[in-house]
Amino acid sequence: QVQLVESGGGLVQAAGSLRLSCAPSGRTFSTSYMAWFRQAPGEGREFVAGIRRETGNTYYSDSVKGRFTISGVPAKNTIYLQMSNLKPEDTAVYYCAATRGSGGSSWYTYRSSYDSWGQGTQVTVSS
Repeated sequence: QVQLVESGGGLVQAAGSLRLSCAPSGRTFSTSYMAWFRQAPGEGREFVAGIRRETGNTYYSDSVKGRFTISGVPAKNTIYLQMSNLKPEDTAVYYCAATRGSGGSSWYTYRSSYDSWGQGTQVTVSS
């Protein structure tokens, strides 16, 4: 496992932007996928965006597609999430995650597929 640290969260008005960062706090390790998840109060942790180390392919949930962009270097356990046109429903704690595994279709969207997590950063969008 790798220790991950998120930063960049905060309070922003609707239609505003934020950029989240995720970096290792110590040694790095090889990953196959890295991703961003989020968890709103009283809700489960949901997949937001992911990036595959081998190809650089990116994946998004329907709720953020066209507004959020994931980037970074998974080989260095470092990724970013550029969030634009933020909405109040984007309010949540955002978590960075990494895995060395692989699986079938949509495998990378499952929380259980990841074994390294950060502690999260709060994003609050006011209306």
